[in-house]
Amino acid sequence: MTNILAFIESGIIESYVLGTATIAQVAEVELMAKEHIEVRNEIEDIGKALEHFALAHAVKPNPNLKPFLMATLDYTTRIENGEELSFPPELQPGATIADYAPWLNRADMVLPQNFKDAHVKIIGYTPAAVTAIVWIKHMAPQEVHHDEFEKFLIVEGSCDLTIGQEVHHLVAGNYLAIPLHINHSLIITSSIPCKVILQRIAA
Repeated sequence: MTNILAFIESGIIESYVLGTATIAQVAEVELMAKEHIEVRNEIEDIGKALEHFALAHAVKPNPNLKPFLMATLDYTTRIENGEELSFPPELQPGATIADYAPWLNRADMVLPQNFKDAHVKIIGYTPAAVTAIVWIKHMAPQEVHHDEFEKFLIVEGSCDLTIGQEVHHLVAGNYLAIPLHINHSLIITSSIPCKVILQRIAA
């Protein structure tokens, strides 16, 4: 029994469960587990403890991540299939919805039927700027940008954009730029999804 306790306390089982054990250590643990219930129980206990730790310290992913990832894949596929590169104008004070009509009026720039929370269609990309048409149904959670300026032009619907402690009530035609290093979040206030031209410019 002393040898089994020493084996359990050696740390080799933790390495085995974490997947960092050597081939020789894996073989040793599996042999010991086959012969001793104490080792099998220890493997199970360590696995459960790690699972509980992971769940307790899990970080909820930003829900905006998936729509932008899917948009990047969609844009890449479109370019590979022959779509010509386009360069929408940079959003500036005085920008109008009409400035983006060539992209907004495209037949493929529409919401899919399975739209849930957010949908993104990239319409222009350079290393310095990404421009997209974005539909948001309910909200965009709080985030901070440290290396890119984010700019909005509301196309349809309305929203409250909170930057720091200040709330901006935005409707179609409104433009707003978000400064670096400041928390901001978005709540949709219209009965329809808020449709925006979104541009992210490298700082």
